[in-house]
Formats: sequence, C-alpha cells, structure tokens
Amino acid sequence: MSFRRFFFILCFLIIQLPSTACLSEKLPVIASIYPIADMVQQVGGDHVDVTFVLPAGASPHTFEPKPSLVKKFSSARIFFMVGAGLEFWSEKFIELAGPGLTTIVLSEGVSLIHTAGHHHAGSGISNHESSVANPHIWLDPAIAKSMVNKITAVLCEVDHQHLKYYKQRGQNYLNDIDKLDRRIKVTVANFNIKKYVSFHASWAYFARHYGLEPVGIIEAAPGRNPTPIQIKNIVAMIKINHIRAVFAEPQLNPRAAEIIAREAEVNVLLLDPLGGPNLKGRSTYVDLIQYNLSVMQEAMK
Repeated sequence: MSFRRFFFILCFLIIQLPSTACLSEKLPVIASIYPIADMVQQVGGDHVDVTFVLPAGASPHTFEPKPSLVKKFSSARIFFMVGAGLEFWSEKFIELAGPGLTTIVLSEGVSLIHTAGHHHAGSGISNHESSVANPHIWLDPAIAKSMVNKITAVLCEVDHQHLKYYKQRGQNYLNDIDKLDRRIKVTVANFNIKKYVSFHASWAYFARHYGLEPVGIIEAAPGRNPTPIQIKNIVAMIKINHIRAVFAEPQLNPRAAEIIAREAEVNVLLLDPLGGPNLKGRSTYVDLIQYNLSVMQEAMK
C-alpha cells in the first residue's frame, strides 16, 4: 500500500471517529416529574440518560426552580412535560435551551378534567378563574398508555438507530400497564366504599376511569386552606358516606387533613402521586400506582 493511499484511509478513519462516538452515547432526556422519567427509562432502557426536574418529596404546585436548571435543559435533546399548567415554570427554561431541545407536551389530545380554582403558584392564574385544567393525567393508567406511546414515538424519531429497540420495549411496557389496569379494575370492583375525600384533586382521572367519586377536596387550590364552613361540610360528607379515611399526600402539609380526620373520627392515609427513585415500593410508575391502590384498598374495601 502506498503512503498516499494509507494517508487517505487514515484521514477517513479519523473523520469517522467523532460520529461513531456520538452514536455510542446515550440520548440525553429531561422529564418534569419522576413518573414521566420512569416511563422514559422503561422505554429507552440502555440508550437514554434521563434526569427529572422536580426533586423527590417536592410538590409541582409549589415548586420554585433554581437557575442551575438551565444547564440540564441545555444539555438535553428532549424535554417531556405534562402540560395543562403543571410546569408553570418551564417556559423560560425551554426558551433558554434553544432550538436543539425538542419539547413534548404529553397532555395534548387527552380529555382533560377542569376544576374550579385548581391553579399553581406563580402560574399567573388568578383565584377568580372559573375553570382550569387538572394536570394529574399520569395517575390514570389508561392515559399513561397514551403517554408511553408518545414517548416511544419521539424516541424512535429522534434516535432512529435504536427504533426497533424502543418499539419492543415500549410494547412490553404497555403490556405491563395493561396488567396493572386489570388488577386495579378487579380490586376496585370489590370496594364497599366508592366515595372518598382527598387533599386536592390529584386523583380525578383515576376516579373517572375506575368509577370512584370524590365527595370532598380539602384544598381547592394548593396553599388555600379550607374555611371552617368547608371543613364542616367535608366532615359531614365523610359521616354521611361512611368514609373511613382522609387521603393526604406526602409532598404537602397534612395539617388540614388531620384536623378534618380528627373531627370526623377517621384516619389519615397517604396517597403518593409522584413516588421517587429511592422510595421502596414507589420507585417505578407501575409500583407507585400499585402502592396507591393498596392504600385505597385499606380505606375502601
């Protein structure tokens, strides 16, 4: 082989090295909340590097992002968010990240539930709004399936090289959620009590899908404590409907729930809408929903 030919081959190989290295890197993805991050991980497997914005134990309704979040957005290729007002803080971070970030709103196309006064701190929505969207769509496994389908489609589009891998994992994950859905339907069918009181309207989509009925919401909007008259009415509903527990949430102050439970002489149980990577029994989306089902079963069977 001549030196000239060897030189050109060597140059060609050197030019190819960066693209080969890029192909071996994981796709950087950011998700607004942990349940979405887990969905992305379940579909993306070894080919995605997923981070999430909301810290474990924090509430999306009162979240105050730090400027350091800009770095996470700037290094990501895809941002998966719920929408429907949940990520009221996200616009400026998406803008700063620039055109290299693909933003996917997972609530698009979902039949949203609208509730009076369900606004988020810093969202710019006044207390006088008559109706706003409830963003807690991921707590309904049927809607979660549509979210997984969107996640799978986007991963396939952005990282076409691993299309078959994502499609297979996405289908396997949908099968897991189908099994979860069937378990919930069987369990809920055996509930003696179908009505409940919760801290706020997190479980509206779950209730709509499985035939449960909320008869009292303690905080109509995050941070808005119930009035004495509202407390009295909720206590009355608990007694009339023979409800055995009030559902609070670990991310929010349970004081109002404890007051109502004490007045009604029932227990306070924790339903967790978010879970977390280090929470035993709540470290995946499927486990999180199963955990909450077991809590409901304790109060309603």
